[in-house]
This record gives sequence, C-alpha cells and structure tokens, in this order.
Amino acid sequence: MNWLALRSTLATGNQAALDELAASLTEAAAAPPKLPDTAEGHRLAAALHAYATSTGRPAAAQPAEAGRPAASDNTQAEPELEVEAEVELQPGDERDEPEDAPFPALKLLKDAVGRSKMHPIKVIRSEERESGPWPLISEHMDGEPRWVHPDVTSTRVPYDRPNGKRVRRDRLDVPDMFGDGVLCLIDRNGSYPSACSAVPLAPNKLLHTGPLEAFDRGGAGIYLIDIPQWTRTDMPHPLGRIIDRPDDEGRVWVTTPHIKQLARLVRDGHLPAMPAIYDSWTGNANESLFKPFYEAARTARADLIQVGGEPYKSYKTRLSIALRLLWPKRQEQKSPFWRPDWRMSMVAEASVRHWTVAFKAVQEGHRLIALRNVDAAVFWTPPGTAPDTYRIGTGFGEVKAKFIQPGQMIPEGDD
Repeated sequence: MNWLALRSTLATGNQAALDELAASLTEAAAAPPKLPDTAEGHRLAAALHAYATSTGRPAAAQPAEAGRPAASDNTQAEPELEVEAEVELQPGDERDEPEDAPFPALKLLKDAVGRSKMHPIKVIRSEERESGPWPLISEHMDGEPRWVHPDVTSTRVPYDRPNGKRVRRDRLDVPDMFGDGVLCLIDRNGSYPSACSAVPLAPNKLLHTGPLEAFDRGGAGIYLIDIPQWTRTDMPHPLGRIIDRPDDEGRVWVTTPHIKQLARLVRDGHLPAMPAIYDSWTGNANESLFKPFYEAARTARADLIQVGGEPYKSYKTRLSIALRLLWPKRQEQKSPFWRPDWRMSMVAEASVRHWTVAFKAVQEGHRLIALRNVDAAVFWTPPGTAPDTYRIGTGFGEVKAKFIQPGQMIPEGDD
C-alpha cells in the first residue's frame, strides 16, 4: 500500500486518484496493517476507516489508535450484513437553519458559545492541529461501555428493516442461574444534549501542563493516566472502551469527565486511589459553556415531542448535526467549530452519566446484563418492572423502558 499516495490523495480530495487506489484501499481496509503509533499513523488509520465506511465496506479494526489490536467482544460477526454507521455530515450542514426551522440547533450552539465571557476559541487554526494535544484526541476517549455481562452470551443476528435495509441486531442469551425474568431495555432520552448542561471544558486553548500531583478541579482538558484496576464483574470498567487502547506503558488519555468520575469513585470507596497523572494539556475549566444550548434543547423537546412527526424528527436531526460539527473529521466538511476536546468531553460526560446511573441500580440490587453506548442499558428484571433508580418519562434525564422475552432480538432504539 502506497501510504504517501493515500495521504496526498485524501489531502487534495482528488477523486480520480482515489479511484485508482480503490483496489489496494479495499484490501487494506479489510485487513488493516499495523501502523506506527504516531500522529501520522493515527491519521492514516482513520483515513482507512473513513474510506471503508464511505464505500459500505466493513472495516476490520477500529482505527482510532493505530498499531493496537481491535477490541474484542463475545459477539459473532456476520460480514455479509450491512453494518449501521453514523450519518455523515453533508455539505450545507454548517449553515444556520432557516428562520422557520423547528429547532435552529447550530445557531443556538454558536450563540451559547458566543455569549461566554471567557472568549472561547471556536476553531483551532489548521496549522496548529498537527501538534500539541490535538493528535492525542481520538474517538475512543468517549468511554462508551459497550459491555455485556461475562455470564451472558451476545450474538449478532440479521434483521430486515421495513425499508428493506438489512442490518444486525444483538440477541442476549441469559443463563438459567439468573432465574426467571425478562430483558428490560432502558433508553435514555437526549444523552448528548443532557450532557451539555454541565460538561467541564476549557474554552480557550489547551496548554501543556505536564505531570500533575493531583487533579485540579479548576482545570479541564486531557490527562495521561494509568488504567485503574476494576475487579467487579457486575459492571463494566468506568473508563469503558478507553482501556482497550493503552500505550506501550499501559496508560491512556482521558478527558475531564472521566477524571472527575474516578475522583468520585475514590471518594466513595470503589477505587483505592486516584491514578497518577503523567502528562496533561489543560485550560481554565468552565461547565456552563453549552448550558444555554441545553436549556433551549430541553424546552424545544418538551414542545416538539408532543407534536411528533417531521418537526420532532427535524429537531433530533439538527441537534445531532450541531453537536457533530464541534469536530468535523474531514477536510471538506466545513464548520464554525473545530474543537475535538469539546466534542469528546461532551460525549464522555454522557458516557459517565450513563455509567453512573447504571451503577446506582446495580448497587441497589438490580442485575445489569449489558451497557451499550451512551444511552442504552439492559437489565434482567421481573416482567413489567424497571429498576426504580430510573425515572420513566419523555424529558431529559428520564428514560423509556421496554420489555422483551429471553432469546428475542434487541430492537432498535426509537429516540
């Protein structure tokens, strides 16, 4: 594989040259080679994954940390089925919504940042993105759990959507020793916009603050730490999939939400001590940068969920687009933002909240059998009985609960 050709082609957006590389790109995307654990290696791995996704070909490994083996789970792959992927940003998404839009999400997000007295830097200049903290930030810093109880078997099974698209869904097989029960599916409402209510961010540039004796609550950014030992088998590791991509010393980079989560677990006696901070890039912390956006999203949801139909669908779509525009991945994707640290801190905050509420349920005796991404959990419960640690409802901070019989496929979330 000619990596220089690939890098040049992606940088220039030359479609003809990309077509010429199609055969070798397809082969490399199907079986990615070990790439150097450097910023350049990370970018090439991400480029391979993006190519595989854009062409509908399955990528055989997660590329966010090049040179590391892909995380394994106890699912059975079925490569002939199409795997769902997050909808890509489209040209024009960076423009403000029309005046009559049900929810002008991007305009509201820009207004929220613009009103801050800390004079936030919305865009890191292109010439600065290849150095400093920016190459260290990856999608794996979201900390999504993606966990199944070790005594439960998870299998990927085919499912044909009403529109004819074939996808894959999970089926969870629970052992007899769990006793009688059903699968209780918990679907959290608006995990990402909810996280915007108080996500700790550094509005200005991240400065190299190096090793720290202790976490400073007045700062926010990214931190290089050891992976804390987690011995419980009834809950996933609090850092989620972050632990799947350690460096050669067994350390990982995390954002402020996960550092604060570890501090709470130490305070409550669930971890013996805070991990050492070997390196850091931080700035003055602010937890209210996105709060006006959160408040507008919460109010709009309360109104539009009653209306339903296209207005509510448009609300969800534009909200998702606005938050993805915090970190556009491709050079051709225009955006009023380029702050990977903001994006990953927001997603990490959603993951931390998701994990924390599930942990509270487990502590009160409920049996968790799967914790999936940032909004879905599966418990083993009596029929019709959701864990009482969750609030059932349609608002932010509330959840929907569904019940399915053992052996049935896990349905797709509808929010």
